Amino acid sequence: MQEDKRKGQQMHKNNSRKSRYRKRQMTRIAVYAVLSVILIIAVIFLCIQLFGKKDNSDSPSGMTTEINPTETEISPEEAAKAEKEALLEEADRLAAGYDYDAAIALVKGYEGYSQDQELNNAILNYETTKSTMVKYDPEQVTHIFYHSLIADTSLAFDGDQTERGYNQVMTTIEEFNKITQEMYDRGYVLVSIHDLGHIEVQEDGTEKMVPGEIWLPEGKKPFVLSQDDVSYYHYMDGDGFATRIVIDEDGKPTCEYVQPDGTVVTGSYDMVPLIDDFIEEHPDAAYRGAKGIIALTGYNGILGYRTNPVYDTGENLDSYQKAWLEAHPNYNFEQECADAKAVVEAMKADGWEFASHSYGHRYYGQISDGDFEFDVTRWDETVRPLLGDVDVMIYAFGDDIGDWRPYTSENSRFTRLKGLGFDYFCNVDGSAEYWVQMGDNYIRQGRRNLDGNRMWEALSGGKNRLSDLFDVNEVFDPARPTPVE
Repeated sequence: MQEDKRKGQQMHKNNSRKSRYRKRQMTRIAVYAVLSVILIIAVIFLCIQLFGKKDNSDSPSGMTTEINPTETEISPEEAAKAEKEALLEEADRLAAGYDYDAAIALVKGYEGYSQDQELNNAILNYETTKSTMVKYDPEQVTHIFYHSLIADTSLAFDGDQTERGYNQVMTTIEEFNKITQEMYDRGYVLVSIHDLGHIEVQEDGTEKMVPGEIWLPEGKKPFVLSQDDVSYYHYMDGDGFATRIVIDEDGKPTCEYVQPDGTVVTGSYDMVPLIDDFIEEHPDAAYRGAKGIIALTGYNGILGYRTNPVYDTGENLDSYQKAWLEAHPNYNFEQECADAKAVVEAMKADGWEFASHSYGHRYYGQISDGDFEFDVTRWDETVRPLLGDVDVMIYAFGDDIGDWRPYTSENSRFTRLKGLGFDYFCNVDGSAEYWVQMGDNYIRQGRRNLDGNRMWEALSGGKNRLSDLFDVNEVFDPARPTPVE
């Protein structure tokens, strides 16, 4: 009995030891398994690092390029589809700007277009829409203009000696944006002054101005746009204006602006990039890619670049020019001219046009013959080479070289300007919605100033000369000092 009890206890102990042994074995196996998995993962990761990249160490850059196993080459069918979509997108944009002929020509330039139903439908749509366009009278086109726009009213209207002038003849960016939007909402479409007419040489060698053809949807209103004095004069420094026009990373013109702390930034701080922004969003706001006219003097250079040769020679400098040169000891005349030309070319490619505003901002209708000859010659020699062909004269102060009657060859100043290549002449006439004179060999157009003077006239009980364009009450910037006088 005792023996059986002893054997039972021993068997129990043996079973317990076996059980503990099996547990230890299972634990070891589990640990080994986990370690094996970790090891396998580590090996796989190492292999990816070693072999998952293509070695380009033999290349000049010594860079490595990761292979993306999901990358696949685009099939010919997909490439053709993408090409067609891009073509239709560009054609639609041309059509949105009322250039249906260009849109149709673009589509017809696509190989095999006649067999493509989608392309033929696009052509049919352009032709159908084009047939609904209405021809507008080029002698009933208004012309509006601005000076440099005020970007920071707290700096422009700070109570110093320049505040009064800024308040009278400048427009704030806030006002400009509201005017642009409201004119667009009322159906105004920006056209080029060259859309009003063009010179044709006759068989006898004489020139004849031929009226242009402007085709727009019924109810639209064509207008010409210009901006004076885009030279960013020295006296404006630190007063809340852009400092010059530069080229952005996309090759488009934009503005440089110096903040009060001296930080230089770029952006839409004046009319050129603001109009570009608006037309980019509203391609139907401009007729066939038209933008505006930039009127330039020369005495402080152009577009914010100090391209007047006096900066290089140091002769007859005024106090502003002297101070600027002292603040810029590394000034390089050739580089300034080269930079200005580059900006001009970028602006032309973007649709902008240029005009003379006289060299010294002179009264062309009042100065002596000698002063007139000096000024037109100086502009022609120092500014035209930077701009290329220019055929628009925008008179400083709106001071015309004649009265309302047509120019004739007996007007020596007109003859001189025609000899320098000018065919389009613009004064200031805010008394009517439009004034266009189609001469035998020129076009003359009155311009309307959209500035503090004109808006305050409407708000203070005077004649409202702007009601056809926008609601002055909605536009007038409350930051302006009042009365504007």
